[in-house]
Amino acid sequence: MESGTGIKQMLISEIFFSIQGESTYAGLPCVFVRLSGCNLACNWCDTPYARTNGNAKEMSVDAVIQEAGKYRCPLVEITGGEPLIQPEAPALAKRLLDDGLRVLIETNGTIDLSCLDAGIVKIVDVKCPSSGHAGSFIMENMKFITLEDELKFVIADRQDYEFAKEFLEEFVRGQTAKVLFAPVQPALAPKELAEWMLRDRLCARLQLQLHKYIWNDERGR
Repeated sequence: MESGTGIKQMLISEIFFSIQGESTYAGLPCVFVRLSGCNLACNWCDTPYARTNGNAKEMSVDAVIQEAGKYRCPLVEITGGEPLIQPEAPALAKRLLDDGLRVLIETNGTIDLSCLDAGIVKIVDVKCPSSGHAGSFIMENMKFITLEDELKFVIADRQDYEFAKEFLEEFVRGQTAKVLFAPVQPALAPKELAEWMLRDRLCARLQLQLHKYIWNDERGR
């Protein structure tokens, strides 16, 4: 979108500094740039306030970079909502990358990933049946998954687990070893998911949301 001055604006839900709670980067300090708006409405979404643009702030790419830079942190994640529904998101990610930062972008895989620079780490959340959006992932996007990228499956029950395991066996095939299985809590106990993974000798990483163990559901953390 453009402002009255013709400068392209982004819709930003929040920008904050915290501990990275997910992915293989968990535990590291990270600046989060949460874009507003989403093309899905997952049943267990834990950031419903970012689905719509009601409380979003309009900011230019330059303003977002300036705000994120205040924290002097080398790791930045662009997230949402679904960040790639905003056309300026790839340019923002590339600008941050060009500034020498490690840039992660969390996306649901329903939008063409060819728009992203190869140096950006893609964390792709493949939707399982319990989300209400199974089958939404664009299979062509597997062409853009590299060894540095990550695939995440949020799992609420045994059906989700079997879906994720089949996807891993049929489509990933060593394209990346960074595969994350995250239990929906309280729907699925981490212990139960861990036991399934161990029994199947699954080549995936059990992921707990570290930030929730530290700050519960406090926004901006």
